[in-house]
This record gives sequence, C-alpha cells and structure tokens, in this order.
Amino acid sequence: MGRKERREREVKRENYATKHSAEKRKQNLMALGVLAIIVVIVGYSVFVFLNMTETAPGGPENAGALGSEHSHASILVKIFGDSFDFSAPAYQIKSSWIHFEGRDGGTVHKHATGVTLGYLFDTLALTLDDQCFVFQDGRSFCTNEDYTLNFFVNGEKSKDVRDLEITENDRILITYGGETPEELEMQLIELDNQELIK
Repeated sequence: MGRKERREREVKRENYATKHSAEKRKQNLMALGVLAIIVVIVGYSVFVFLNMTETAPGGPENAGALGSEHSHASILVKIFGDSFDFSAPAYQIKSSWIHFEGRDGGTVHKHATGVTLGYLFDTLALTLDDQCFVFQDGRSFCTNEDYTLNFFVNGEKSKDVRDLEITENDRILITYGGETPEELEMQLIELDNQELIK
C-alpha cells in the first residue's frame, strides 16, 4: 500500500502543479490582453490628440489649428438703444475657437485663423444675417420700413459681419432701431470707449 499511496500523492502533486501552472498561464495571458488593450487605447488617444491640434472635431470649417492666432475685438450690440448682455453665463466660452470669457461681454477672443464672427453667433445659438438678428427664444429684429439693422467695423458702415475674421483691436457695432446719425455716432463713441479685456 505504501507504493500506491506514494504514487497517488505524486499524481496529485503533478495534477496540482499542472493545474496551478495552467491557471498562472491563464492569468498572465489575461493580464497581457488587458495591457495590450490599454496600450491600444492610449495610442489611439495620443493619435487623436496630436491630430486635434490640426483639425479638432466640432470646429469651424477652414479654421486653423487652435492657438494659431489670439486676437481680441471689442463688440457692442444695441437693440433699440439697449446693450445686449454677452456677459451672462449662457454666452461664455461656447467654443474654443472664438468666444466671450471671464464674465466679460464686450471682448471677443479668437484662438485660430479662419474663424469668423458668424461662427461666434452660431455657437451662441443666435441667428445673424444682413437683415435680421434673432434671439434664442425666437424674437427677431429685422430690417423693415421703420427700423434698420446696421453694422459698423472700426467706425465704417458694413453690409454684413458674418464673414468678418476679427483682427486685434477691431471694434464692431451691431445696432437695430431707428437711430438718427447722431445717435449712431454716440453708439460708436460708446464702443470706442469700451474696455478691451485681454
């Protein structure tokens, strides 16, 4: 019986060793698989990040890389003589390319070449064209026989500002109402006196 018991113990040891090494191998393969997945995810993330500086998703068409430009412009929007408040949280930093920031509603910050003022208004869910200024709630202010939507860029009257790519220290006035030339001049003076926050 001694040999039989010894043989059974040896078989049990061999089975245990085989089972233990198989389990260890399985754990090692699983760890290697998880590590490979992590490497693939990190590699893909790095690839996306590196390409994001060239063409980040969600950006404006034809825009340069983020950081390719950093310009500031002063803007004043007047509706029947009242200033539109872009300092409200609903209008702060809605896009990385062009935005208002720091609870300031008078300075536009542009962070890439090829970004237009029209894109800024799109990101704020405000509709602007050469005839109408439309708020998020649907209220519209359109040129008609009594009132006019006017645009001024650096003191000069402009037909439209949607395609305007701001440059450093630009001054933009968008005004709607029945202002006299003198009242328009006062608005332009107000815009010129507006502080540009950089």
